[in-house]
Amino acid sequence: MSACTTRENLWKILDLFEELSVTCWLDGGWGVDALYGKQTRDHRDIDINFDAAKTQDVLTALQDLGYVLDTDWLPVRAEFSHPEMGFLDIHPFVIEEGTVKQANPEGGYWVFPPEFFGTTVFEGREIPCISLEGQKVFHSGYEPRETDLHDIRILDMIRK
Repeated sequence: MSACTTRENLWKILDLFEELSVTCWLDGGWGVDALYGKQTRDHRDIDINFDAAKTQDVLTALQDLGYVLDTDWLPVRAEFSHPEMGFLDIHPFVIEEGTVKQANPEGGYWVFPPEFFGTTVFEGREIPCISLEGQKVFHSGYEPRETDLHDIRILDMIRK
């Protein structure tokens, strides 16, 4: 298994979601680097938040590409692995009029403001991405690992 995901793998995953016409946003470490404008560290996985209404389409497409489901915590998240493309962490989000929400494993939903969901330009490509404000919220509320601390430092360097 690859120790990290590459930019080429990132492009393949973003292309897949685009081909499936699935609304999505890059999140996590790759999302932070996309907002910053360059890769700042190696990434174990790719984190994608996406339209929960398309969950089955996404699961089928990933399995067709050779991804294996390793962690199934749906409807909250699922993690996949691929022998060449590394790890992928997907998070279904319910998109409704004026709100976006994610299932809470303890019941109910976390509701997020629409301004958390936007786009950025990374290596000349416009991509859907969680905003600076959203990344700061999503990088809080848990005991951070060293990679999270790195991401938080990068977020603090980004100008609004």
